Amino acid sequence: MDKNILKTVIADNQAEVLKYKVIPRDFTFEEFGNYVFAGIRRAGKSYLLYQRMQQLLALGGKWDEMLYVNFEDERLSGMTAEDLNLLLEIHLEMYGRQPILFLDEIQNIEGWEKFARRMADTKHRVYITGSNAKMLSQDIQTTLGGRYIAVDVYPYNFKEFLTANHINITQNPLLSTESKAEVVRKFNDYFYFGGFPEGAELSAKRDYLTSVYQKIYWGDIAARHAVENTFALRILFKKLAESVKQPMSFTRIANIVSSTGAKVGTNTIINYIEYAKDAWLITPIQNIAGKLVEKETNPKYYFTDNGILNLFLLDGNTSLLENVVAINLLRKYGRNDTVFFYNMGIEVDFYIPDATTAIQVCYNLDNSDGTFDREVTALLKISNVLECNRLLIVTRETERTLKLEDKTIEVVPIWKWLLN
Repeated sequence: MDKNILKTVIADNQAEVLKYKVIPRDFTFEEFGNYVFAGIRRAGKSYLLYQRMQQLLALGGKWDEMLYVNFEDERLSGMTAEDLNLLLEIHLEMYGRQPILFLDEIQNIEGWEKFARRMADTKHRVYITGSNAKMLSQDIQTTLGGRYIAVDVYPYNFKEFLTANHINITQNPLLSTESKAEVVRKFNDYFYFGGFPEGAELSAKRDYLTSVYQKIYWGDIAARHAVENTFALRILFKKLAESVKQPMSFTRIANIVSSTGAKVGTNTIINYIEYAKDAWLITPIQNIAGKLVEKETNPKYYFTDNGILNLFLLDGNTSLLENVVAINLLRKYGRNDTVFFYNMGIEVDFYIPDATTAIQVCYNLDNSDGTFDREVTALLKISNVLECNRLLIVTRETERTLKLEDKTIEVVPIWKWLLN
């Protein structure tokens, strides 16, 4: 690799970082931590690197102690793992110091893992991002030997979305009438179009979301895994989107997809779902009351961003409401064995053991069709089975507090729950 090209790339990347107006994410960096940021495509992983570099510059740091490289730069095409050490040599030639490394989309370099591990072993501070279609958290943990903190990066939460749209709120969500109306209006955008950072201020949001989904569908799933039956793959994702509130077994999904003429077996469906999970398109949630086989084979699936889910739906308000609750619970508590649903005689949408909290999601809490009685009864019953220090119903607009059987049930509108 030509050193002069690398010097030019390094200088250009420095200028690139300074150009971006970064909306600070709700994340605190440990001073001496090494990080790998993984998440769905376009979730803002690179912006976390920009945020950290701008923080260090604001604290008096200079480029002589930081090295940032974006490996999606076409000038680095053909770069190999053996060339990575050239970056350190060049930085030493230019500045004479050991840098903090910021390595963006490093998965484009085959064999990058050994370099990253060596950097951690030699006490370099390192920040890495990668397209998680190629850089999965399981791979990170095994190849990097626990020397890095793996961070799940989601699109904006609602508070970050408001900040990106120049709406600042206090810690108290009881806003003035005018401010509340503005927050609720912006929530409608967040509800239907999600929280991808680049799309937050765009007017053509649906076009942007379609583009992001196509990149995930074709690049991170179909092309990477050499999927030939792309029709079946497309039908699978459409069916999962239409069924986010329902447990779906592999066999049932295979039968539904096959009924459209796209014949697939159960094993193929299992593989396709694993590909989608690896690309962060979907995340499963298991039944905490189910036996092992049922937990693994009959979960509910949620989409990482409401905007992508909404591409598949017509009149999908109830599905979008439950999905946005699920994703924010996963964001807060983690993806693996932290958030569950309960289904054994009664159905409760979410149970979080660490918070001893049970949550029902209900778009409209009236009793014209028995909805109120059904949701409340389920919460009261689960509190007799599992430890529940908090019972909650998240709605689209309703807010009240219920006192029943010596128990308190909070009824909270979704926008306020997200801000709290």
